[in-house]
Amino acid sequence: MSQFSFPSSSVLPLNSSKSDSFETQQQNSEKPIFNPHDINPNLLQKLVYDALVWCSLHGLLVGDRTAKKSGTVPGVGMIHAPISLLPASFPEDHFKQACELASIFNELFDRVSLDAKFLQDSLSRTRKVDEFTSRLLDIHSKMIDINKKEEIRLGLHRSDYMLDAQTKSLLQIEFNTISSSFAGLMCLVSELHRNLLGLYGNQLQLDFRKVPENASVQHFAKALAEAWREYNNPRAVVLVVVQAEERNMYDQLWLSDVLRERYPFCFSNKTCGKLVVVKLSIFKRIQLKWKTLAEIDAEGKLLPDGTLAVNGEAVAVVYFRAGYAPTDYPSELEWRARLLIEQSSAVKCPSIAYHLAGTKKIQQELAKPNVLERFLDNKEDIAKLRKCFAGLWSLDDTEIITDAIERPELYVMKPQREGGGNNIYGNEVKEALLRIQKGGSEEDAAYILMQRIFPTVFPALLVREGIFHKDHAISELGIYGSYLRNKEKIIINEQCGYLMRTKVSSSDEGGVAAGFAVLDSLYLS
Repeated sequence: MSQFSFPSSSVLPLNSSKSDSFETQQQNSEKPIFNPHDINPNLLQKLVYDALVWCSLHGLLVGDRTAKKSGTVPGVGMIHAPISLLPASFPEDHFKQACELASIFNELFDRVSLDAKFLQDSLSRTRKVDEFTSRLLDIHSKMIDINKKEEIRLGLHRSDYMLDAQTKSLLQIEFNTISSSFAGLMCLVSELHRNLLGLYGNQLQLDFRKVPENASVQHFAKALAEAWREYNNPRAVVLVVVQAEERNMYDQLWLSDVLRERYPFCFSNKTCGKLVVVKLSIFKRIQLKWKTLAEIDAEGKLLPDGTLAVNGEAVAVVYFRAGYAPTDYPSELEWRARLLIEQSSAVKCPSIAYHLAGTKKIQQELAKPNVLERFLDNKEDIAKLRKCFAGLWSLDDTEIITDAIERPELYVMKPQREGGGNNIYGNEVKEALLRIQKGGSEEDAAYILMQRIFPTVFPALLVREGIFHKDHAISELGIYGSYLRNKEKIIINEQCGYLMRTKVSSSDEGGVAAGFAVLDSLYLS
């Protein structure tokens, strides 16, 4: 089929080619490519057994969905996290490219968050048909009305990519500004794979040194600790906003454990007597509190000086691991809590502006010609970002809509939602577009269209609930980034580890917590 390109986006030409098969790679390679499906059965059983033991001993765990208390009581109903038995091959140059982009994206989204008019204007049509986005925008509008400034701004981000098989281009899927998960467990997956290759590398002809170490949880903890210190109240706590039932609690608990144990701070306190002033050095460990939005509504209040107090304790940093989906707001209690937090002087991760900056509509707006120049001055940085942009369009682009109806397999239809299970693929894209056209409403503003990326398919060994499965899979790379700024001073802007998710190639969605994918690591090639 002939190729098409469209001037309205920085898209690479779309075509109907599917992912490269493993057999095609074998034929094009000068030397045989490692195939895990060919591993000797006895060796395979040893690998699986050792992997399960390692997960159990080192805390690579999630809650077991079959146990009633697994999402509420730590230590009850645990099971190993879904994992790939061996790391996925990934080109080292593309990994470095993704890592180099992290600091540029951090700066970009901080500047986008400060442009209230851009956020409100870009999402103005979306708010008419998407109640969730509308409620977020309402809170943002209230902050504009009271001229609320976020002097200390903290972002814990993750930029997700796929490597397009045909063009060999690294293309961005989305940029996450809220609840960027698995920083805790991913460090363990990398350790697991390095350990297995250290034991069995000679038999597998794989080198554990090609699995990059992953320090994402240490970096995230450092960023939270530095934000707490910038707030400058040693008695204040870090408040983690969580869902009422969270099977992924161990990922969160790893982060809190590292935060508590590795980042005590020294504060100087003056004791005054009649003749002498003595400076006492006090080492203070950060205290964390875990609350749902409903609990924050019940226990929280705003003090006259703007301090957020929850159950009588001042809050320095609010770290959202919930609040990204409509289901996190089942009543007005949760919305009241979100507004209360936003009105306070606490450092929010993310603030409402950061949250809105991470919506799919803003991603699509940033891909338009000349929009990046509104926020960034460095032409080289702008070129690097544009190079990784996939095709992104609004649903008012009639040329694109016509093509998407004719070739729906080449597009993904995305609502303004986080988490797996929300996107529309294949023939359902055509059906949805025709329905919207027939309805004649503004429902099109609730979605964007994105070029569908076809990564390389490879044989994999996926382990769930103690059982391994041989399948053909594709992978998605996420690069974590942390950003901390106090007024004009940038304190942290860095790339801080990675997330690798692998799923069977026949699956459209890719969320681990949603049950579509497994955790993986990289084998640099």
